[in-house]
Amino acid sequence: MSEFPEFMNARQVAEYLDLNEKKVYSLANDGVLPATKVTGKWLFPKSLLDRWLLESSHNGVFSDRLLIAGSDDPLLQHIVSKMANALGSTALVGYTATGTKQGLSMLEKGHVDICAIHWGNAEEAKLRHPALIQQYAGHKNWVLLHAFERQQGLIVRPELAEQLNDPHHFTGKEWRWAGRQGGAGSARAMEEWLFRNGITTNMLNTVTVCLNERELGSAIARGAADIGFGSQSAAGEFGLAFHPIANEAFELVIPKNIYFRSLVQQLMQHLDDEEIVKQSEQFGGYNLQHAGKQMWAAG
Repeated sequence: MSEFPEFMNARQVAEYLDLNEKKVYSLANDGVLPATKVTGKWLFPKSLLDRWLLESSHNGVFSDRLLIAGSDDPLLQHIVSKMANALGSTALVGYTATGTKQGLSMLEKGHVDICAIHWGNAEEAKLRHPALIQQYAGHKNWVLLHAFERQQGLIVRPELAEQLNDPHHFTGKEWRWAGRQGGAGSARAMEEWLFRNGITTNMLNTVTVCLNERELGSAIARGAADIGFGSQSAAGEFGLAFHPIANEAFELVIPKNIYFRSLVQQLMQHLDDEEIVKQSEQFGGYNLQHAGKQMWAAG
């Protein structure tokens, strides 16, 4: 076949890649090949296959690009900004806060290179994070690295801080809540905390839904809301009061085939950088003791 269509079936992919058709199905089922199922049949976008071939060569040829999605964090945002400034026009480093689940979906589809996640407190993350990751095609090519632990809890306007002693007090309609979108780790953590106190989200007076930590902090600082659930560092950025609820693990999901890419290694090295450690202390609520430790990889 001299020409291949934009979307190929397994037989065409087998010819295109010079593979056995059964091997194509196996790679698709393992999430290695970029593909999607339509009415039970695999379809393979040729443009993504071509990109996969390039990425698979020499641990990835896109050494001048690093795109991060997933959970939002001020310290990670600071690291990415610092990298981008140092690299200038020689490389693209970007970070889009999408929430944990959307970030994993984007990583699964090859739209980003790294996904930041948090899905429960630090003690449970060793089980929760791998269990979450394994719900996505492509996880067999992923490795999970620990970035840091951080404090998460209630963010409130300073003048209301003295009223933080009774969770049930927040269900009153006078309390205006800033919520988070579904699939965000902060939304999951908030729902679990409410559940432990016999409260559900529909009992709250939610006036706005924020798509990241800074949007939530800004809404409270501007007076558009009174209270929300997020990290201590987000509260500190906006001069807001903070009531700790849990210590959580913030971790990075990285495809194995790009782990040794220069920009990935630079990102991980920044977690040990003296300036970053000082910045984490200024933000507050961070523990970088085990930064860079591998937490999970598919066997």
